[in-house]
This record gives sequence, C-alpha cells and structure tokens, in this order.
Amino acid sequence: MIYYFDCQKICLTKNYNKGVVQVGKDVVKINELLVSVYDNIEVLEEKSLKSGAFKDLSITEIHTIEAIGLSSEKSMSEVATKLEITTGTLTIAIDKLIKKGYVERNRSEADRRIVYIALTKKGKLAYRMHERFHYQMVKNVIEDMTDEESEILISGLNKLNTFVKNLCDETEKKIRKKDVE
Repeated sequence: MIYYFDCQKICLTKNYNKGVVQVGKDVVKINELLVSVYDNIEVLEEKSLKSGAFKDLSITEIHTIEAIGLSSEKSMSEVATKLEITTGTLTIAIDKLIKKGYVERNRSEADRRIVYIALTKKGKLAYRMHERFHYQMVKNVIEDMTDEESEILISGLNKLNTFVKNLCDETEKKIRKKDVE
C-alpha cells in the first residue's frame, strides 16, 4: 500500500491495486491534533525538567540519557545509532553530560578504540524521573477512558507508529540509494 499526500486537496489517498480510494476523514483535524500533541508534550517535558531536580538538563540531554539506559555500558556507536546521530555529535553531548555528572566514559580493555558509556548514579536518577514523567502523563490520559477507548487508542497509535516507521525506512533506503549513485 502506497500513501500519497496531496497538499492542494488536503486529503490522503490509499493506492490499492484496484484503484485509488480517497480517505478524507478529518485529515486536517487529525494533523492539527498530532502536531499539537507533539508540541505540547515537548513544552511539558521542558517545563517539567526546568521545574524539577534536573534544571541543568535539556530535552536533548534527557533523551540521550534515555538512549543510554539503565542497563550495562553501551558503546558510543550503539547509542549514536539509537539516537540517529553521528558519533561526533554524540561525543559533544556526552562531554557535556560527563561534566554535569550524569554519564561516565570508559575505554574497552580488549579494544582501546571502543568507548563505552554508562549512567552515573545521578544519571540513573534522571532517567527514572523522566520515565516517571512519561508514565504519569500516559496514566493521566487513560484513567478516564473506557477499556474500549483505550484499546482504540492503542490500535490507532500502533497503526500510526507502523506507518511512520515504514515511511522512515523507505526514505532511508532512497537516501542511501542516492548516495551510492
């Protein structure tokens, strides 16, 4: 199934083997809501950070901490891949987080070229606080929903996530193909 976005008509169509079917159901409203939710969550995260115990962290830094995670050490390249940034960009971010006391860096004993990073005690606390922020936010959203509404939300978000992930994968393939040419 291929999706086409037509900015002139502001509609979404699905291309099936049997023809094109217009899906005009509240496309504009859904787009407005998605953009608004994304923007509001970002603002809420920022305000939560600035009013809490971790005023010195930015959204980007807390997401870097989240990518490192609570488990054992991760290589720089592993975290960079997860964040979809270069290791050079990650190095700059990690340097700042080390200075702030959230991350520690260690070289591999077996291969000195490999650098591992892990959260410090302070970094783990920031991770847990951010995790709690997300948990509370989702809990507050669904607490007044019926089971059916919650299931519909989960189903819709799963479909949206699958669509966006597939679109990202297709775009990445096109970019790589152009780079090879």
